[in-house]
Amino acid sequence: MSGHRDASDHAVDPARIISRAAERGWKLATAESLTGGAVVARLVDVPGASAVIAGGAACYSYQAKTRVLGVDAALLEATGAVTAEVATAMAAGALALYDADLAVATTGVAGPGPDERGIPEGTVHLALARRDGPGLTREVRLSGGRARIRAQSVEAALSLLGKALEER
Repeated sequence: MSGHRDASDHAVDPARIISRAAERGWKLATAESLTGGAVVARLVDVPGASAVIAGGAACYSYQAKTRVLGVDAALLEATGAVTAEVATAMAAGALALYDADLAVATTGVAGPGPDERGIPEGTVHLALARRDGPGLTREVRLSGGRARIRAQSVEAALSLLGKALEER
């Protein structure tokens, strides 16, 4: 999932995610930084989403990531928030917080420009945590300005959820 992508070419149907989760009896959760709750908002736009959406945490600051999601404060101070390890911790935190079966996390640099650590605009880390097995992480490099990077990040997170629900 690296390289420049056009999210509109890879649009995921949130209704399909909701229906697949319902078929499995799974609860879903999100942990979002740069997307600010937009992933869970797309999911709850679907009628019947309340049957499967356990919750979503929009944790922008380091303090919120630590207090709400349990991300290690020392890790955040050492590496910053835009790493695969932080995305993994965020997803695991949402899985535990909401007692979900599947959780997705987003963290990245929407811009404009690089973050305070010099991480380039458009660098995004996504993570998926599962109750019943190993999770995964993806790094994507996006472009097109802040709004487009955020929108593409939402699509990438939905795509991860969708793929996980199609497995097995």
